[in-house]
Amino acid sequence: MNMRVDVVALPLRYRRAPLLLLCGLAVVPAVGLLLGQQWLDAEADRYDNSRLAVAELEADDDSNRIDSSEQSIAAEAERAVLNTSLFDYRRMPEPVADNADANRLAESIEPLFGFLNRTSCVAVSANGVDVTLHQADLPLVPASILKLVVAAVAIDVLGPGYRFQTTVRIPPVVDGVIDGDVFLVGGGDPLLTADDYPIAKDSFPAFNTTSLDGLADAFVANGVKRITGTVLGDGSRYDDEFVVEGWGDDVAFNDAGPYDALLVNDARVRGTSGVQDDPNSSAARELARLLSSRGVRVNNGWGSGQASTLTEVIGTVTSAPLSDIVNEMLINSDNNTAEMLLKELGFADSGQGTRVAGLDVIDRTLAEWSIPLDGVRVVDGSGLSPQNTFTCRAMLQVLQRVRGTAVATGLPIAGKTGTLRSEFLGSPLVGKLFAKTGSLGNPPVDEPPLASKSLAGFVDAGNGDILEFVLILNDNKIADETYASLWQVFGDRLHSYPAGPDTAELAPR
Repeated sequence: MNMRVDVVALPLRYRRAPLLLLCGLAVVPAVGLLLGQQWLDAEADRYDNSRLAVAELEADDDSNRIDSSEQSIAAEAERAVLNTSLFDYRRMPEPVADNADANRLAESIEPLFGFLNRTSCVAVSANGVDVTLHQADLPLVPASILKLVVAAVAIDVLGPGYRFQTTVRIPPVVDGVIDGDVFLVGGGDPLLTADDYPIAKDSFPAFNTTSLDGLADAFVANGVKRITGTVLGDGSRYDDEFVVEGWGDDVAFNDAGPYDALLVNDARVRGTSGVQDDPNSSAARELARLLSSRGVRVNNGWGSGQASTLTEVIGTVTSAPLSDIVNEMLINSDNNTAEMLLKELGFADSGQGTRVAGLDVIDRTLAEWSIPLDGVRVVDGSGLSPQNTFTCRAMLQVLQRVRGTAVATGLPIAGKTGTLRSEFLGSPLVGKLFAKTGSLGNPPVDEPPLASKSLAGFVDAGNGDILEFVLILNDNKIADETYASLWQVFGDRLHSYPAGPDTAELAPR
C-alpha cells in the first residue's frame, strides 16, 4: 500500500539580536559611501578652484612682476592640479581599463549578429582574451582561412627555417655525353620556378621562388653537351594523388593541382592557360627546355620516373626558408603550396608523403595545443573542399597561438597586399588589418553544399593591443556586395577599439 506523506516546512525564525546586527552592518557601507561621495565632491571643488587660480595667474599681463606671495599661490595651485584623488579614474588599474574597452567593443559588435544568418559565426578577442563569441561552436565551411591552420602547424612542427632541396642525378659524363637518363628529383619545394617564366602576368605573382635555372647550369658546369636518354621527373617523395577527391570540377586542375613533390611553374604549360596532368613530366619538360637553351641536346625528350641508384647528384637548389614560403602561401592564397605542405608534414613525421599522414599531424598538433576539436574536420590543406568544417572558437584559438609568429606577420594587409589589396580601401583599417581571406563558391545556389566567405586575422589597435578575429559566412546566396558591406561594418567596429583614452593618458598625475 502506497502512503503519501506531506511534508510541511516550518517557518524559519531568527533571533532579533543577530538580525539587528546584520542590518547595522548593511548601513555602515552605505554611510561610508555617502561620506566618500561628499569627500570626492569637496576634492572636485578644490580641483576646480585650483584650475581657476592658475587661469587667473596666467591671464595677468604683468606676469614679470609677480611678487613672492603670488608665486606661492601659483605653486600651490599647480600642486593641486597635479594631485589625483584616490577614487579618480586615473587610478584605475590597467586590467580594469582594458576590460572596460573590451566590453565597449563587444557592445558595438553584438548588434551585427542580427544581420547574420544561422550559418555564420563571429569570434573576437583582445590580446588573447575573448571579447565576444556568436555561434562560435557551429561547424562551418572555412574555405581558405584553413591555410592558417596548415601554416601554423607547419611552422611549429618543421620550424620557420625549414628548407626544401631539389636535385639533379646523372650517370657518369664521358667526353661531354651522358649515356642514359637523367633525373630531376623533387624535394617538396612548392615555389620551384624557371627564371623566364612570365609569373608577373599572374593575378597574384609568386615570390620567394627557387630558381630551376641553377640545375640547368650544373650540367654546363660539368661539361655536359648531350644526353642520349630522357630527362625524367621524380616526385616519389610524395604519393601520386595529384588532386583531392571531392574538389569541384571547376577547382581540380584549375584552382589547384596537379601537384607532387616535384612541381615547376605550378605545372603550367608555357604559352597556354592549362596544366599538364603529370606534374613530374611537366617539370622535366621545363628542365629539358632550359638545357636546350644552354646548348645541351636531349635526344629522347622528357617524362617521369624514379631516380636510379646508379646515379650521382651533380646539382642542388635550395628553397627560401619555410617562413618565406608560408608568407607567399598566405599572401596569394596559394592552393598548391598548402597541399604540398600538408604532405611534407606527413613525410617529415612518418616518412609517408601523403595527405592522410599530413592530416594526422594536423589533428595531433591541434589536440596538443588544446584547440577544441568538436565540429572540426580537415580533409585538405587549401580549404577548397566543402567537406572541411571549422568553428570560430577553434580558429580564434589558433590565431591566439600564432600571434607574433611568422604566420601572423605573413598575412595579407588590408588595402595593400595579396588577397586584401582591394579590400577596406578608404578605411582607417588600411595597413592595420592583417588577415587571411576565404572564398568558396558552390553553384547552383539552391543546392548544397554551402558557399563560404570568411575572414580571419588581426587588427593592430595602435596602442600596443592586438585584436584577433574570425568571421565565417556560409550561404550560397552571398553576393559580393553583401559580404563586402558586412566586412566593412565589422571592420569599423574593430577599429573602434579602444573606445576611450589609454591607460598612459589616464595615469595619476
